[in-house]
Amino acid sequence: MRRVVVTGVGVKSPVGLTKDSYWDSLVAGRHGFKEIDRFDTSDIPVKLAGSIEDFVPTDYFDKKELRKTDRFCQFAVASALDALSDCGSDLKDIDPYRVGVIVSSGIGGFESTVNVHADFLQKGPERVSPFFVPMMISNMGAGIIAIKTGFKGINHCPVTACASSAHSIGEAFRNIKHGYIDACIAGGAEATILKFTLAAFNNMTALSRSADPDRASIPFDAERNGFVMGEGSGMLVLEEYELAKKRGAKIYAEITGYGATCDAFHFVQPRDDGEGAAKSMQFAIDEAGLSPQDITYINAHGTSTKANDAAETRAVKTVFGQYADKVAISSTKSMTGHLLGAAGAIESIACVLAIKDGIMPPTIGYKVSDPDCDLDYITQGTRKQDVTAALTNSLGFGGHNATLCYKKI
Repeated sequence: MRRVVVTGVGVKSPVGLTKDSYWDSLVAGRHGFKEIDRFDTSDIPVKLAGSIEDFVPTDYFDKKELRKTDRFCQFAVASALDALSDCGSDLKDIDPYRVGVIVSSGIGGFESTVNVHADFLQKGPERVSPFFVPMMISNMGAGIIAIKTGFKGINHCPVTACASSAHSIGEAFRNIKHGYIDACIAGGAEATILKFTLAAFNNMTALSRSADPDRASIPFDAERNGFVMGEGSGMLVLEEYELAKKRGAKIYAEITGYGATCDAFHFVQPRDDGEGAAKSMQFAIDEAGLSPQDITYINAHGTSTKANDAAETRAVKTVFGQYADKVAISSTKSMTGHLLGAAGAIESIACVLAIKDGIMPPTIGYKVSDPDCDLDYITQGTRKQDVTAALTNSLGFGGHNATLCYKKI
């Protein structure tokens, strides 16, 4: 079995549009929640989002291309190109059929769907854009990244709701590990801050209705009442270790384990006991050849919803046993909000930077303890500590669970 390492990262997030600005915000404990001003919210109770206002898509696309691409796809391509730049190689010395692109979106081109449907209703069928289908479909992020880079290897788009990009990274890891490809761009992108989307998530009571940005996304807090919608993307360049070492690549961390399970329980609710998430963590730890005591840090799914945070806490207790209160846990969604299908990717980037720098980002906004959530959630600010191995959990509607294990090299 071949070893797989992370050599480049790119991110577009509510707290930063570069790797450095994103990480600086997480380390400083700064959130990116703002009052929504893209549309009128007077008739919906959701007032805050983790929106990105200063992204300049023309830095990555010409104007003709922009007319054919949804915002989620623009985020995806931008982060992928940034990750390639960060890895220090265009990977052109590798057979293009040995370089893959596995990039997810949980929802895809929903902004295009809403806008084109409005045109259809107001102006008739002839005014439906001929570019609508490629703008809408979730796999187009992966497709356009391949067009931009020339990579011709495995190319697909796992769609598993909020676990999507974690599954993308896990599948890329396995394909390199087992020799099908030598390198891969993997991650996810999402752009769903739309009135229609927020109304839908609000009506299923998933979103926070707080008007206080400091008390909106508060994972593991007893007063948590839903997540804050975020948008953006995260991409990682994964390479086979010997090839990366041969070219002198900087290496952030090694990816050593991947767990994937399903609760087989409910449309949107996790199992109360966290069994599926526990199995996912255990499988990732086992594949990594580690024990729970070897894990320094967990970047939790930590959505700030009542059911998720309690179930994930129980899952950690199941896997870690007496060690559960000694492993450090945080939810960076307390700063970024929930990027849905892109969450696993930006949170993987947080893990590899934690390993690189020996810093664990905090869970911010925490004030009120909950007896169902009684572990170490790093609530007193950033913690400086050597991180030898880290897990990140992603748990999606439909019962999809994914865990990735990263290790210091």
